[in-house]
Amino acid sequence: MTKTNAIYKCDICGNIVEVLQEAAGTLVCCGKPMTLKDERTKDGVGEKHLPVVEKREDGVFVKVGEVEHPMIQEHHIQWIEVLTDTEVIRLNLKAGDKPEGIFNVDYNNVVAVREYCNLHGLWSINLK
Repeated sequence: MTKTNAIYKCDICGNIVEVLQEAAGTLVCCGKPMTLKDERTKDGVGEKHLPVVEKREDGVFVKVGEVEHPMIQEHHIQWIEVLTDTEVIRLNLKAGDKPEGIFNVDYNNVVAVREYCNLHGLWSINLK
């Protein structure tokens, strides 16, 4: 059984899928079941991946880590997303971009913020 907003990754080709609607069944890519990515919620030693969220007049500002996360080809943030009760707003990133963004959404409506590192996977913080 899949759950809404769950993130799966193909261990063979690297495809990443976000579930839009909960349903029975198994997600398959390259002939094998995809791996459900756990949401990490605490930084470990030397890791600075948790999203930092700031309420602003123009929306919600999110940056990855208290110390700016590297954004080189070998190690970078692929995306940041803000989840509300009704929508998911995603900012896709690539090597060379700053690991941050402003999301045009009311801070009080934000349920969680997540980001995905190409090396260290899925990280999130819950705000409610």
